[in-house]
Amino acid sequence: MSLSIRNQLPGTVTGVTDGAVMATVKVHLGGGQEVTAAITLEAARELGIAEGVAVQALIKSTEISLATGTVTGLSIRNRLPGTVTDVTTGGAMASVKVSVEGAELTAAITKESAAELGLAPGSSVVALIKSTEVSLATA
Repeated sequence: MSLSIRNQLPGTVTGVTDGAVMATVKVHLGGGQEVTAAITLEAARELGIAEGVAVQALIKSTEISLATGTVTGLSIRNRLPGTVTDVTTGGAMASVKVSVEGAELTAAITKESAAELGLAPGSSVVALIKSTEVSLATA
């Protein structure tokens, strides 16, 4: 199956915490980072999500925010440091490619935000992704 989701990161499940309706799933990515996905308990069971299972963490480019400095006091679980490798701007939006350890992310942000942050190749950023915006797929 082909997907339009730009960010498809391979990883391995390292932990699952079940709740009444939702589960949080920790995924160790190939570059050494960890992301947390919050998915329905039903989906976790249907996919056979358990420690050691290989998954793809799927993140729409529109669900990635970028920060140019250390972020504190924020509930967003996933914070991946990286370096901007490319910025392509259009009429209203910008596509920003970010190299993170072992992967590349694409973030779609407003053109104004890209300009205000001074984003250019070589800029250090932190990719911020809410756990509820990370989907999981198994083979």
